Amino acid sequence: MHVTSKEARHMLVGQSSRARQVLRLIEKMGNCRWPALLLGETGTGKELVAREIHTRSQEGPFVVIDCSSMVGPLMESELFGHVKGAFTGAANAKQGLIEAANGGTAFFDEIGELPLDLQAKLLRVLQEKEFRPLGSLTTRRSDFRIVAATNRDLAKEVERGSFRRDLYFRLNVINIRLAPLRERKEDIPGLINHFLSLAGGHLSLTGEVMEVLLSYEWPGNVRELENCIQHMVAVNSGPLLHMADLPSALQNHLIQKKSQYLMTAAVSGAPSVEVAQAGTGPAPEIPPVEGFPAVIPLTELERRAIVNALEYTKGDRAVAAHLLGIGRTTLYRKLKEYKLAS
Repeated sequence: MHVTSKEARHMLVGQSSRARQVLRLIEKMGNCRWPALLLGETGTGKELVAREIHTRSQEGPFVVIDCSSMVGPLMESELFGHVKGAFTGAANAKQGLIEAANGGTAFFDEIGELPLDLQAKLLRVLQEKEFRPLGSLTTRRSDFRIVAATNRDLAKEVERGSFRRDLYFRLNVINIRLAPLRERKEDIPGLINHFLSLAGGHLSLTGEVMEVLLSYEWPGNVRELENCIQHMVAVNSGPLLHMADLPSALQNHLIQKKSQYLMTAAVSGAPSVEVAQAGTGPAPEIPPVEGFPAVIPLTELERRAIVNALEYTKGDRAVAAHLLGIGRTTLYRKLKEYKLAS
C-alpha cells in the first residue's frame, strides 16, 4: 500500500510498550464515537493520536480547534460563527468551527484554556447537538465526535474551579495518557529514521550522535526531536550527520555536562582510583622523594580521568568522550588499553 508524504508525516511511530498500548486503544476506538481525552506534555503527539482516531472512523471532516490561539470576544465567533451585523466589523456571515465539524471529528487542542462561559456553551452542544451563532435568533445542529487534549491536570483544574466538572466528565469517557519521550527512549531510533525519511535523501547519523540523542532528556518531546533532525539535515552537506551538526540546545547540553564535570572534579579533587572496575587494581604510585611532591604517572592520571568521566556520565561513552575532549574511537582504544572495556 502506497503511503503519501502527508500520511507519512501524520504516522504514529513507536515500538515501546507505551506506544503499542496507545495504538491498541486507537484501534478499539475506531468502532465507536465516544469522546476521548488525551493527556500529555507539549510535543508528545496528541494531535497525531486525534487524527489516527478520526482516520479509523472514516467519517466526515477533521477540524482542529486550538483553544490557546483564540482570544477575547472573537473566540465565540470562531467556535459558533456569527450572522451578518452581529458586531462591529461583521460585514458577512461566518461559519464557526463547531458547524464545520458536523459529521466528523472536532479536535479541541489545549481545552484547558477554554473560558468558563464557553465551556458551558460547548457542554450544551455536546448534550443537545445544537448551538446558536453569535447574533442569531435561531439554533443550528452539529453532531460530531469530540477529542480533547491538554497538558494540564484537568482534575486539579476542576477542584480549583477553573474547569467545569460536568464538562470534564463528559470529555473523560476514554482517557489516553501519552508518555513523554524521556520515558520511552527505545522509540527514539525509529522516530529518527522516520524523520530522516521525511527529509528525503539517504542520510544517517554517526554512532556518536545517536548516543548523544539517546542520552538527552528531550523536554520538548517528539516535536523537539523532529526539529533537531530537520536542523541537522539543513546544515549538513554529506550523507553522515556529525556532532557539529547538532542544534544549539544539544550543544549547550554537552557544554553544561562538561562544565558540571569540571566543577565536580575541581571540588572533589583528584578522583579515587578505587572506583575503577574490579580486577584492575590501582596503579602503584611513585613514593614521594624528600623535598619533592608525590609524582603520579601520566598514564594513571589519564586512567583516573576516564574512570571519573564514565562514573559521572553513568556509563555514557559518547558524552564521556566529549567531556574528556577526545573522540569516541580514542576513548574505546583507551578503555581497552587500561582494561576498562568490559
